[in-house]
Amino acid sequence: MTNPTLPLPTPIDTAAVEALFALPFNDLLYRAQTVHRQHFDPNKIQRSTLLSIKTGGCSEDCAYCSQSARRDQETGIERGKLLDLEEVKVAAKAAKEKGATRFCMGAAWRGPKDGDLDRVIEMVRVVKDLGMEACLTLGLLGPGQAEKLAAAGLDYYNHNLDTGAEFYDRIITTHSQEARMETLMSVRRAGMKICCGGIIGMGESRKVRASLIAQLASLDPPPESVPINHLVAIPGTPLENAPPLDPFEFVRTIAAARIAMPTSYVRLSAGRQQMSDELQALCFLAGANSIFYGDKLLTSGNPDVAHDEALFARLGLTGC
Repeated sequence: MTNPTLPLPTPIDTAAVEALFALPFNDLLYRAQTVHRQHFDPNKIQRSTLLSIKTGGCSEDCAYCSQSARRDQETGIERGKLLDLEEVKVAAKAAKEKGATRFCMGAAWRGPKDGDLDRVIEMVRVVKDLGMEACLTLGLLGPGQAEKLAAAGLDYYNHNLDTGAEFYDRIITTHSQEARMETLMSVRRAGMKICCGGIIGMGESRKVRASLIAQLASLDPPPESVPINHLVAIPGTPLENAPPLDPFEFVRTIAAARIAMPTSYVRLSAGRQQMSDELQALCFLAGANSIFYGDKLLTSGNPDVAHDEALFARLGLTGC
């Protein structure tokens, strides 16, 4: 009989996470739920809302993304300007009224220019004045920019590792994963929390998924928020024909992330619109305790609020 409660080695390595993936499904979920209950209320889900404050025209070549300037015609995404402050305020207020406690803003940039950053900082202050946590994803940060964001009161900076290091150049070639790490370290040094995860279902192997989780768990400390995205295969992107991922493999990924990062919020992020209620329930059982809440993410769809509320009621879940 397997023992599903054996502790992981420290530091966590890829082999240890692969061993989690290899557990019988019931043992893996039992272990993940046990860990989850040691650190969180198992029936509370943190809700975040994501707003694209600047869409399209990005200079990067991320294979999963519809906002790359290299494929405007293929994806049909129009390049937009940075939103006005009042538009952000209205969206943040609406998100709070619907139960979101964190408001995340994303801009399709390689990294922000200082003038744009000053405008975004005004948005952060508006969100904070509403009593919500504020999160930004703006790409790679330059010298001094993390400190300016911290001084403005930003709670979280999102910058995903996306995939395991050995698979990274299959997905992105215009910058390295090491550059992403440098931004994460500057965010941490500035005193902000990190939101950092990855995308599952891009054609990577189980070992690559395990490697990604091991990388995240080995950050010191691990990210406070870990978004696990299921690839949305967007027409016009290089991954539009990516092979479908076994849903149970996605649940295993959630469970492995929960066990490897026991005190982090693990968020069901992109791809939730394509998930059945039953699959989402399994993910919550596996330790996911955060979702993106609202009808749209940056450019892809998301379950509407009424559907989420109905699902929460069926499962006895509440917001936090």
